[in-house]
Amino acid sequence: MISLPRILLAFTLSVLAFSSLSFAKNKKVVFLADKGKNTAVHAHESGNAILANALEESGLGFDTAQYKGWPTDAKVFDGADSVVIFCNGGKGHLVMNHLDQFEKLIDSGVGFVFMHYAVEVPIGRAGVLMREAMGGYFETHWSVNPHWTADFKSLPKHPITRGVKPFTQKDEWYFHMRFQPEMKGVTPILSAHPPKETMNRKDGPHSNNPHVRKSMAAGEIQHIGWAYERPNGKGRGFGTTGGHYHNTWARDNWRTVILNAIVWTCGVDVPEKGVPSIAQLIK
Repeated sequence: MISLPRILLAFTLSVLAFSSLSFAKNKKVVFLADKGKNTAVHAHESGNAILANALEESGLGFDTAQYKGWPTDAKVFDGADSVVIFCNGGKGHLVMNHLDQFEKLIDSGVGFVFMHYAVEVPIGRAGVLMREAMGGYFETHWSVNPHWTADFKSLPKHPITRGVKPFTQKDEWYFHMRFQPEMKGVTPILSAHPPKETMNRKDGPHSNNPHVRKSMAAGEIQHIGWAYERPNGKGRGFGTTGGHYHNTWARDNWRTVILNAIVWTCGVDVPEKGVPSIAQLIK
C-alpha cells in the first residue's frame, strides 16, 4: 500500500511541474528601426514587423516589441534576451547617441542582431563595441558595399542554418568586414565569392580600397553573414550585410536564416527544421 505522505509528495511534485510549464517565461526580443528609405529598399520598420510577427506566430514562446528610433525609456530593455537593429548606419546609426547604454546591454549578455546598413558605424569606440556585440562590422576604407548576386553553394552545420538549403540572392551585399582578430569567436554562416566586377568602382569610404582588392586578388571568400559567441559565454550576436531589398523577406531560405539567428542569440535551441514561418510582405 502506498502511504499518504508519498501520495501527497507525488501530487505536489506534479503540481509544481505543471506550474513551471504553464508559467514558463517567454523570450523577449526588442526590435529597433528607423524610417529607412521606402517600401522597396531599406524598409526597416516593415522588415522588423515581418520578423516579429513570425516569431510571435512560431509557437516557440516569444514576445516581441517594436520601436522606431532608440527608446527613450531604458526599461524597454528590461528582461530582453535579444535586440534586433535594422537601421541606417554611419554617424546616424541608432546606437551612436546611446553608446553607454549599448555597452551595458552587451556586458549584461543581451543578444544582438544587426542587418544590412546597421552593421556600419564610425571607426572608434562604436566600432569596438560593434565587434564586441556581434564579432564584426563595416569599417569605412576597409569594407565595400556593391550590389551583386551571392551564390551560397554550401552552408556550415550550425543551429542558424537548420532548415536552410543553399541558395542564391541578389542584394547589396557589403563584404570584407572588420572582424575580431583571428576571427576569434566568429563563425561564418553566409559566405560567397563576389564577382570581379565589384572591384570596378573608384576608391572611396564605401566603394573600393587597396585592402579589399588584395583580398579579392588572393581569392578569399567573403563572409556576409556570421555568428558570434562572446568570451566566457557572455552572450551571442549575429550580423549580416544583406537586407537591402524588401522583397527578399518573401524568400524562405533568407527569412529562415534571420529568424534562426534571432532565436539563437536568445540562447534558445533552434528547431531542427528551422523557425517556421510563411512568406508575407508588409508594406
